Amino acid sequence: MAAKSQWKFTFFKFWFTQALSLIGSGLASFSVIWWITEKTGSSTILATLAVASLLPGILLGPIAGALVDQFDRKWIMIISDAVSALLALLLVALFWTSSIQLWHICVINILRALAGAFQFPAVQSSTSLMVPKEQLARVAGLNQALQGMSMVAIPPLGALLLSVLPVHMILGIDVLTAVVAIGLLFSIHIPQSISHQSITGVPMKVWQDMRAGFAFLREWPALINIMCIAALLNMVLIPAFTLVPILVTQHFHGSAFQLGWINAAYGFGIIGGGVLLGVWGGFKRHIFTSLLGLAGLGIGSFIIGTSPRDAYWMAVTGMALVGIMNALANGPFFAVLQSVVPPTMQGRVFTVLMSISMSAAPIGLAVAGPLADRLGVQIWYVLSALICAIIFLWIVFSPALLHLEEKQIDLPVVADAVKL
Repeated sequence: MAAKSQWKFTFFKFWFTQALSLIGSGLASFSVIWWITEKTGSSTILATLAVASLLPGILLGPIAGALVDQFDRKWIMIISDAVSALLALLLVALFWTSSIQLWHICVINILRALAGAFQFPAVQSSTSLMVPKEQLARVAGLNQALQGMSMVAIPPLGALLLSVLPVHMILGIDVLTAVVAIGLLFSIHIPQSISHQSITGVPMKVWQDMRAGFAFLREWPALINIMCIAALLNMVLIPAFTLVPILVTQHFHGSAFQLGWINAAYGFGIIGGGVLLGVWGGFKRHIFTSLLGLAGLGIGSFIIGTSPRDAYWMAVTGMALVGIMNALANGPFFAVLQSVVPPTMQGRVFTVLMSISMSAAPIGLAVAGPLADRLGVQIWYVLSALICAIIFLWIVFSPALLHLEEKQIDLPVVADAVKL
């Protein structure tokens, strides 16, 4: 019995290290974004920094995941946390001496994103090795709760700290939480999976997996449509969230507190949507629940984009609606994919889907920044609502997408395609 319960103490110590890192990084990110918003008031600069943070994960995600399988995951996490902490310490010094420049932040963001590209798969794969299979769903729910609570708590807390502390001291909290997390990691035993893949074989393995994923998609055009839909949504919605600080300062003439509460509203929405989906379960046909969520995303974006200057709380309501509907759109959508893509192909297919769909986000950011600077930030939210409406009609008038859950694909066909 003791052996069965031992994993709980070990895992929750590990979980606590990740919670510490999340809190420290979230507070640091909020304070730096607010500083940039106050200093520049530029949508283009915020969008550029977002691109710098996204690209390492998009470009290195599949390779980092393959490499994580070849090395000691605990040391990967320790090194990633240490690199992030040292970079945060560098930011502390630059802010403290008033020598900070925007290019410093951009370069440091890229380097921290590179570290994160290895940290994320190491954490995910370690969790599956530390937790009994029958407890993984509960742990996943716990992680979702942590993410939701962080979205609710960190923005208002960050705003409060900005009112009493300089930026470099808030960044110091990030350094401190990372040091504590690293210290705890040294005392945690993390099991290692046995891999027989040589380091030199990793690039070929990644290439083969991507080819298999593309071959599967080529045999099922409806999934290619889904990939295009996900790419369009990422292209408009990721820039919309990136530009929230500009919306608050330039349209509503708000402070860090207003930014904190509008971000927290999204977090409350995510939690509420998850609870609603968990209790209700959605429509019998998952695609209909996703359509409801998609319609809600468009309505919420339209509310934000048409809120008058003196109607800040109207935009907060729209952001909460976006959070709720995001949960309704994404949860059933992934359930559809998991139900139609065979388990033996899911890793490869999902990697291709995620890499290609996320690659559209930098394109949207490159357009959104200059467009918002020229025509006003609200135009992007109205455009997002229009894209959501187009995608809604695309799915409704596409029988292949509406009936996707009823389809299955012949795996031997895919295997033959990969050999070609």
